[in-house]
Amino acid sequence: MAIQDLTNDAISLLKKLIETQSFSSEEHVTALHIEDWFTRYDIDFKRTKNNVWAVNKHFDSSKPTLLLNSHHDTVKPNSAYTNDPFNAFVEDGKLFGLGSNDAGGCLVSLIATFTHFYNQENLKYNLVMVASAEEESSGSNGLNSMIPIIPKVDVAIVGEPTLMNLAVAEKGLVVFDAVIEGTPSHAAHPNDNNAIYNSIGVLQWFKGFKFKKGSEALGDVKLTVTQISAGSQHNVVPGHVDLVIDVRVNDAYSNTEVAQILKEKAPVTSITPRSLRLNSSSIPVDHDLVKAGIAMGRSTCGSPTLSDQAVLTCPSLKLGPGDSTRSHSADEFIYMNEIEEGIKIYIELLENVL
Repeated sequence: MAIQDLTNDAISLLKKLIETQSFSSEEHVTALHIEDWFTRYDIDFKRTKNNVWAVNKHFDSSKPTLLLNSHHDTVKPNSAYTNDPFNAFVEDGKLFGLGSNDAGGCLVSLIATFTHFYNQENLKYNLVMVASAEEESSGSNGLNSMIPIIPKVDVAIVGEPTLMNLAVAEKGLVVFDAVIEGTPSHAAHPNDNNAIYNSIGVLQWFKGFKFKKGSEALGDVKLTVTQISAGSQHNVVPGHVDLVIDVRVNDAYSNTEVAQILKEKAPVTSITPRSLRLNSSSIPVDHDLVKAGIAMGRSTCGSPTLSDQAVLTCPSLKLGPGDSTRSHSADEFIYMNEIEEGIKIYIELLENVL
């Protein structure tokens, strides 16, 4: 099938996805739209909960496997929308709608690319396409749940908006809950151990703390205090202050190492990671995928935002049409020509590798 016809169909699919509510864990109807695509193109597929997936027709277990993945769930629209977030419309070359940029444009472009290669024989890699759920919530029924089900993956392309540049590394994430203790008391009495006052020095410590090891692709580890909570009423000095700390981890550290460093050094009563599973990810710059992309004129970069790469243990490349700065924004959009370019670049990249 001609690439232009695939592109037109991909844009039609994206419009259907936009116009169907698919918040994380509520993707059952968008999954049906994706099933319809595979049925129409006579592609044998499977569905596991709200994840829809397929392997290429001539899958050969003796060959390495390349995963193509993006997600069809969305965040909820923010209050600043001026358009109907579920109305897919085109204006000035932009396709508007919730999930158009993150990550509908990537998803339909990868599905079109997979369809282009589905029937081809003698590929160097097997292909596995997973249209996954629950990416935005890092839920338990998303791509992470598919790893034991799909064939073993040797390398992956994760579709997220990168302006079709090669994000060769992605920061991991650890969220910590920390407690600063003091002595609870009546506000009318002296108290030299006020937990709120104690938090002043602690906040300054977090503001100034730096992890020693930087990364060429991802820069420094970024630590940010994002929430603070204390007290119940005006005349009671609270016994503790609760903090939430968001840490974006570069590829110089494991999440476990970051947690150990903060447990040893942070001047708090306790600090506990909520999860250590969302690690940083990367792909060697001398991998065939990266070399092929560079030869096509695509630039390399690191990505500060989290994606389903975090649940993969194999080398993975983040690559997709659209711009990450538009993600989760009001009146979200993707340029039509970004989708057209995305499909062409995906296909050319894989032609150079497969």
